[in-house]
Amino acid sequence: MPHPPRPTEAELKILKILWDLGPVPVKDVQAALASRQEYTYTGALRMLQVMLEKGLVARDESARSHVYRAAHPRASMEQGLVADLRDRLFGGSALALVQAALGAGSVSPEEKERIRALLGNSK
Repeated sequence: MPHPPRPTEAELKILKILWDLGPVPVKDVQAALASRQEYTYTGALRMLQVMLEKGLVARDESARSHVYRAAHPRASMEQGLVADLRDRLFGGSALALVQAALGAGSVSPEEKERIRALLGNSK
């Protein structure tokens, strides 16, 4: 199954809003964006239209205000982005990716335990 298209940073902000809120009209996306930075209604609408063309979001046109939702689940997008990073930056090596991730910052004892559990469950 092919991975979803790779979103830009701005598109990823919108996808996070849609994953958190669920299907919403443009005004709700714009309000969430405006709480972090200045974003106009037309700017949010234009971003959503571009994302619709790219296949990142879907639109329900049955209501007066069109409702947008993420076209791909968060987990699918995360897997696609990590696979892309692994392939492009680490030559396809999951080991190199994990080593870089663990070396990039501190890992809490709880996170270490969860990583160990994941490795114990993988085949």
